Amino acid sequence: MAACGGEAVNEGDGGEAVNYRPPLGTIAAFPFFHFSIMKSSSQGGLVYSTETGRMCPACRQPLAQCACKAQAKAAPVGDGAVRVSRQTKGRGGKSVTVVKGLPLDAIALALLGKQLRTQCGSGGTVKDGVIEVQGDHVDTILAALVKLGHQPKKAGG
Repeated sequence: MAACGGEAVNEGDGGEAVNYRPPLGTIAAFPFFHFSIMKSSSQGGLVYSTETGRMCPACRQPLAQCACKAQAKAAPVGDGAVRVSRQTKGRGGKSVTVVKGLPLDAIALALLGKQLRTQCGSGGTVKDGVIEVQGDHVDTILAALVKLGHQPKKAGG
């Protein structure tokens, strides 16, 4: 806290609101008057430009020329051994079919997850390089992955 004309000013570190009360006698008619000033953050930056559109917050380039996406696509997640298993732990007794180890990038994995969920007729998600399909669909997913050219293995009984 630093003093400013007898009143306190909060000197926060980047991005937080700073409370400021003007010195006595400045705004005598409004003693309850209170300012809230935003300090600029060192991590802040351009989010949208009228020339190029949306900007990547990490590399600060237009999304069409973003270097971050190229690096993420370069390293597909997975060890190459596709494992299909059924899990019930931590899901309230509900079973979920889990597909791990697919050597695909994030976009291709999301598309494959959508295709598998549609084929099984149920919901699910793609998280951290793992496809989860609600219900016990191990045999259906194994057949679909073989048809798509993968070599899946049934894991966990």
